Amino acid sequence: MIKIENVSKSFANQKAVDNIFLEIKQGEIFGLVGPDGAGKTTLLRMVCGLIKPDSGTIQFSGGSPGRQEKGETFGYMPQKFSLYGDLTVMENIQFFGAMYQLDRATIRQRADEILTIANLIRFKDRFADHLSGGMKQKLALTCALISRPEILVLDEPTFGVDPESRKEFWLILYRLNKEGMTILVSTPYMDEAELCTKIGFIDRGKVVALDTPGNLKRGFAYHILEVKVAARDPHLFDGLDEVLDASFFGDKYHVVVKNGTAAPEVLSRFLLQKEINILSLKSVSASMEDVFVSLAEKEVV
Repeated sequence: MIKIENVSKSFANQKAVDNIFLEIKQGEIFGLVGPDGAGKTTLLRMVCGLIKPDSGTIQFSGGSPGRQEKGETFGYMPQKFSLYGDLTVMENIQFFGAMYQLDRATIRQRADEILTIANLIRFKDRFADHLSGGMKQKLALTCALISRPEILVLDEPTFGVDPESRKEFWLILYRLNKEGMTILVSTPYMDEAELCTKIGFIDRGKVVALDTPGNLKRGFAYHILEVKVAARDPHLFDGLDEVLDASFFGDKYHVVVKNGTAAPEVLSRFLLQKEINILSLKSVSASMEDVFVSLAEKEVV
């Protein structure tokens, strides 16, 4: 549905997007994941026709977002809330619906449908400035959906939103996708990356990994140990040769090791020497966080 071929873009001699090839198929929830400054927003803005690539092409199965006949098949939600705070929820929707040349009756009908799904119907007369962060994002999504697009492009739509609102937002996306909508979304959250059907990891303007979440985790090159001990030192495993990386979460350590067979004994002996009581030590599957930390470190090296 969207084919991105050999696309590059630079700003003041700084390459934001570097020779990217991607294909987003109909019915996918395609996630773009990567650190800040990786080029995600620049790529999405080129997909939306807001800026032109320096080289390469972006093709849609039925045309391009910049062509008038595609106006009712393409929806875009930018990274920052960009609606009008001194207008009500319904007034914002009416404004954007009018830009798509929809009549008032159609706008009202579609708005009521989408606002009901988003649990915003009770707030249709509230000023946008008086909405919570999560509600503002739902309003922005409603405005992007008013034309009933076939393709929905979202740039970090839940950034800075509370976990419950993020969950509700993704339930809406899943419902839209189940109804046939193709979704291209960028996200800084690894739990959201897990929800995509396919992921492209971008770092310094390049795609460094492209696959399903499951395949990316299965292809992780190292082993993970979950260690619970009677200690709370985030630097506990620093300097231990067998440990590639260690993070402390709540009451347990997440330890990345080279050798999953030998490492448990090495860690047990290490903790015993330090007279630290081991509550549990077990192997666990790699998370999406582990995968992307590993990919980012490879790019830095």
